[in-house]
Amino acid sequence: MKSLGHHYESRAVLWLCEAGQQLLARNFRAKTGEIDLITLEPDCLVFVEVKARSHPGFGGAAVTVDRRKQQRILRTAQVFLQRNPQYAHLPCRFDVLAFEPPQSPDAQEIRWIKSAFTA
Repeated sequence: MKSLGHHYESRAVLWLCEAGQQLLARNFRAKTGEIDLITLEPDCLVFVEVKARSHPGFGGAAVTVDRRKQQRILRTAQVFLQRNPQYAHLPCRFDVLAFEPPQSPDAQEIRWIKSAFTA
């Protein structure tokens, strides 16, 4: 059985591809951590953290990407670039795709926070 996190990552992949991004890697793992999605725009490599919250009482999904998590993502992005030197010339961006609790029970809001943090 697939996890709820896998469900949201799959939704994120579809959403980002519809926005014109190309998926390069999903759940890229290294000793330094994991990056949910790595996508390519025509002129930028994008490292994406996918977060979801089901209830507004827990706060927004994006706030869970704290400084410690950001540092792990940055170190893991460096590993990705070392293993994939063909992308080393591209500028990099770190985004958060947050599935926020719905205001109404019908739909969940997607917030795409481009350049959520920097190296």
